[in-house]
Amino acid sequence: MAERQDELHERAAADPSGVSRQMADNFMSSLEEEIDQAGGEWQEDEETLGSVGFTMYDTPASKDNTITVLLPAEQIGKTPAQSLVRIKSRKKERGGDGRQYLGAIIEGPFAEPDGLRADAPLVVTTTVRGARFMPRYHGRVQVEIMGEEIGGTLVPPRFRPLPNSPVFVLDQEETAERLRLGGDVTLGLAVGYEKMPVALPATRKDVFPRHTGILGTTGGGKSTTVSGLVGKLGAAGVAVVIFDTEGEYTKIMEPAGGDEMREMLAALERRGLKPAGVKNVAIRRLVGRESTNPTYSDNREFSLEFSNISPYAMAEILGLNEAQQDRFHKAYEITRRALMDLKIFPADEKDQAELLELDEMERGFPRMTLRHMYDITRFCADIVAKEEDAGASLRTPAFRTPAARAQIEQLIKTAKPEGHAGSWRKVQGSLARLLRLGIFDDQQTGLPDYDDLTRPGRVTIIDLSDTDSPQVNNLVISEILRGLHRQQDENYRASEKDKAPLRRVVVVIEEAHEFLSAERIRQMPVLFQQVARIARRGRKRWLGLCFVTQLPQHLPDEVLGLINNYVLHKIADANVISRLRRSIGGVDDGLWNRLPNLAPGQAIVTAASLARPLLVAIDPTPAKLRMIE
Repeated sequence: MAERQDELHERAAADPSGVSRQMADNFMSSLEEEIDQAGGEWQEDEETLGSVGFTMYDTPASKDNTITVLLPAEQIGKTPAQSLVRIKSRKKERGGDGRQYLGAIIEGPFAEPDGLRADAPLVVTTTVRGARFMPRYHGRVQVEIMGEEIGGTLVPPRFRPLPNSPVFVLDQEETAERLRLGGDVTLGLAVGYEKMPVALPATRKDVFPRHTGILGTTGGGKSTTVSGLVGKLGAAGVAVVIFDTEGEYTKIMEPAGGDEMREMLAALERRGLKPAGVKNVAIRRLVGRESTNPTYSDNREFSLEFSNISPYAMAEILGLNEAQQDRFHKAYEITRRALMDLKIFPADEKDQAELLELDEMERGFPRMTLRHMYDITRFCADIVAKEEDAGASLRTPAFRTPAARAQIEQLIKTAKPEGHAGSWRKVQGSLARLLRLGIFDDQQTGLPDYDDLTRPGRVTIIDLSDTDSPQVNNLVISEILRGLHRQQDENYRASEKDKAPLRRVVVVIEEAHEFLSAERIRQMPVLFQQVARIARRGRKRWLGLCFVTQLPQHLPDEVLGLINNYVLHKIADANVISRLRRSIGGVDDGLWNRLPNLAPGQAIVTAASLARPLLVAIDPTPAKLRMIE
């Protein structure tokens, strides 16, 4: 009205006779009287102040738990994907039901012409002719209803928002609060927002102890995610152990730098971050193996103990067939009997108590070495083959005395080992290959210090880059997992006794498809049962597993069933995506549709602490990586 009044006054000023001014005054006076009679100037409804759009009527294509919202053209930029919105039904006296809902934009915003289909001939014609007569347009988004707000609490919705209900976009602060993005382990920024960090809490038992999967094709950014996650977990006081099969993390104690990381450095600058190495890092490698960072000061060797590995798991790891497994277990029983008869174990009452509690599905016979087992197996093979000098090759000092040798020979003959000599030689050969590796029962290096591995803030890299054997890697991973589990049991008892906080531990397993593929689980069910048991018990003992792989199609459903948190980088295989959709709940169709086309560094994050899955731009790593995807 004010604009019309100004226009009339301008015309009146240009008329020297004053007639125009008189007409303008009369018109405005009449118009003001009519406005007063109608109740005053038009005012925007208080219920819609600040709204960006309105809910639309349902159509035959409408779906449960989602609703369509229409937006004026000028509001489209305020409603990016992943935005949270509040839908306020009008008051009951205004024809509404007074309910209030919280929702998330899962599709759109899309631009549609007013009153026309976007593919209508008129719209197409005007577009190709330079868009001189383009119709006005509006926006459309699809909103997933997260719940109904009642007294400040979000509860499952019992109804749908009514048509023509105003829709409001939540500000960034309330969005972060509603999505529960707070935490001390920042992953990156939510896509669609200026600067809204997405973080996970490092102290809650329902997040990292419930296990994590970092999945995606090569080049998607998994290594960046892992190195950043490791550094932030360590800074939050969590002990981290990484099984590094390629040696790419052995320099994360150094800040990012070098020509090969120039793109990462530029990304850090854009994000406002500075290069920084991970603190409190140790490198551990198998005895006799090289490291990809040999000059690092805290780089030490360790060995495995044969007695810590269940004979059932060992038979599976060696890849023995059914007949050969029978020979293996027969030799194991004879070795066990020999150690007892020669009083190697048990040697005292304390050992007797330990023997009573022994579960050989979990671990082997105490003080039994690989050399013990090899000597007995070869002795059995010699007797079955009817060798004249059977037992002459014994190398264990405790077995070499004439009395011990005679005692062992009698044990073997009493046990009556059966089968073809070739089958026994196969088992002997498998044990011989393990002996030649030199990774068992090394007195000088010993086992890893599990107390040190679980120290708060400690980051330990198990460098497996020089093993060149998935079999050896599986041995190391399974052995250290059991050792960490036993240590966490001790830590748990100590924390209860001292009323102190429990140590928190996260184990990162790179190339998880090599360790726990469907094929390996079929071949090694005992090994998987041990890992599954550790995963289930670890939740109570604050021992979380993080599985990293570029081949998620090789992870069986049994492994996916252990995982509750996911970081999904680009995955192009439609079959893999379809399988993941069946395993991962809560991810909307819009996010799944974006998964094959994610840019490097982007990931869909779903976690127990988040109210809903989010698309996140993962922070660039401030630490140095040896291999950049």
